[in-house]
Amino acid sequence: MQLTINGDTIDLDVDPAMPLLWALRDAAGLKGTKFGCGVASCGACMVIIDGVATFSCVTAVGDVEGEVRTIEGLAKDGVFHPVQQAWIDEQVPQCGYCQSGQIMAAVALLEENPQPSDADIDTAMSGNLCRCGTYSRIRAAIKRAATTMPLPVEDQAASET
Repeated sequence: MQLTINGDTIDLDVDPAMPLLWALRDAAGLKGTKFGCGVASCGACMVIIDGVATFSCVTAVGDVEGEVRTIEGLAKDGVFHPVQQAWIDEQVPQCGYCQSGQIMAAVALLEENPQPSDADIDTAMSGNLCRCGTYSRIRAAIKRAATTMPLPVEDQAASET
């Protein structure tokens, strides 16, 4: 089967019932997406599929339609994505295990809602657990990234009128 992952079309010889998480890690060699719980309760496995934050541990690879983005696909030409840079600037990670999933959920949130309220952030991030408890830093990083991310094309057009 073929998947588009981080802009590249990749042929994978996997069982369509295999969780996307394991197809990414074991077949595509992308180790940034983490296994945490295996039941969509912790968010360590979060990826973005066509703009939607998705638990890859419970998504069968055969059910994937659209482009998959993983943590490896965020930085461009050696420059961190604004959310990744905000994570560094706000010193979010402690153990770091949940961070790729947290970052992917934050990217999906900001792409959908460029100026989220605290309640919006709490709702969007509720599927991602951080056992180190850096939730206040995560919120601060999302707010920082919101100030540096470019507006979506439709929002740019509206602000120009």
